[in-house]
Amino acid sequence: MTSAGLVPVANPSQMFLQERPKNVSGSVVTACMEGTRPLLVEIQALVSETKYGTGRRMTQGVDQNRVALLMAMLEKRVGLQMLGDDVFVNIAGGLEVDEPAVDLGVVAAITSSFKSKPIDPHTAVFGEVGLTGEVRGTTQAVVRAREAQALGFKTVVMPSSNTAGLERMLGLRAIGVRSVEEALEALF
Repeated sequence: MTSAGLVPVANPSQMFLQERPKNVSGSVVTACMEGTRPLLVEIQALVSETKYGTGRRMTQGVDQNRVALLMAMLEKRVGLQMLGDDVFVNIAGGLEVDEPAVDLGVVAAITSSFKSKPIDPHTAVFGEVGLTGEVRGTTQAVVRAREAQALGFKTVVMPSSNTAGLERMLGLRAIGVRSVEEALEALF
């Protein structure tokens, strides 16, 4: 909405990513679906030592309970001890995302901030994460990968069960992962 009325947005993904910082820890791009439209959004996480006994958990744009489950999985399955840390997770741009396919993005952003290691800015991630650390397939994986490719991403870390059909996409490297450990190894 502008002073002249409604103006169409040609590419919403590009709008959500236009102010994204590059080579900063705690930031990753994930592919989500809004109806039938794929959207690339930035997930930001900040993990910092708390000044109190137990760390705070705050989220914006993603379900706080889901983030708590993913953090518990990271502590148990990957060994990241964040009990004494404050953890903040945000979907940049004010979008509310409620699908499980953003799980891997949340995990990657939290781990990136915890380790103070940035994720390659030309990499996007998506996939549902289970409590045992497995990465489960998602719907419309090819559509998500195409959106990433259209916006210039070179690598997509995604569930290995979804990589079929992506071999023919030139200029895009699809890394299929079965577990969070494999995903984090591919990202870092």
